[in-house]
Amino acid sequence: MIQIGPYTVSLLKAGEFRLDGGAMFGVVPKTLWSKTNPSDELNRIEMIAQCLLIESKDRKILVDAGIGTKEQEKFNKVFSVDNSRFSFESSFAKKSLAPSEITDLIYTHLHFDHAGGSTKSDGNDVIPAFENATHYVQKKQYEHALTRCERDRASYIDHNYVPIKEAGRMEMLEGDTELFPGVHLLTSSGHTPGMQTVLVTDGNKSVWFPADLLPLSSQLHLPYIMGYDLFPLDTLEDKRRYLARACDEDWIVAFEHDPYCDACSLQRDAKGRVVKKDDITI
Repeated sequence: MIQIGPYTVSLLKAGEFRLDGGAMFGVVPKTLWSKTNPSDELNRIEMIAQCLLIESKDRKILVDAGIGTKEQEKFNKVFSVDNSRFSFESSFAKKSLAPSEITDLIYTHLHFDHAGGSTKSDGNDVIPAFENATHYVQKKQYEHALTRCERDRASYIDHNYVPIKEAGRMEMLEGDTELFPGVHLLTSSGHTPGMQTVLVTDGNKSVWFPADLLPLSSQLHLPYIMGYDLFPLDTLEDKRRYLARACDEDWIVAFEHDPYCDACSLQRDAKGRVVKKDDITI
């Protein structure tokens, strides 16, 4: 845990899964990415779903919600979804926290590995998993999630977020904003339209949760960009811009999908590139 102003910031592990290594690293050859992220016999690399928890006296804010547990066996097999070591239930229990205590849920975006756990099965229905929370998403992202396109259609599952909207628990945002004092939403649309990253800062200490702009610490190198990204050159420019600021302002970067590194500090190497300095456990 890290204390930032009035907030205690920590990571909750919400489950493990696997994705294709080639898709995760785009044009980078396997001979390079496999040094840090070895693949299984199906070319899938280990991934984790980690959610940022931001707690204050008055609020318990969750950023993203993992995959959840309501999908069918075929889906779980394809993505090797595994909740045996880590789950929301076990992570919440360790915090002595109940889902009903979450006051706010920030979606970075609505892909199934970020939004799935925000709803749950209730008999034949799907209902909000955090019934008292207001859920925040960029309007552009919600609209894209409903219309999508052939290239990213498989990443969106309507029952992960439509029930939230139908329950009147969804608030649409447009652009960068300071959602709460010290909790900033910084947009990036290279991965998908209207994705938002989360910066928690008190002016002296900062934690940045970049979501799928930078899902793994091994992707700190600028060219390491996912094949999943709809607009990779926008991703490149956003990585360049945000990592420079993160290094200059000494942000701690917390990774949503890295099974080997919770977070790290940054420094510049001899060539001026922003690289990992120290691993940090949150």
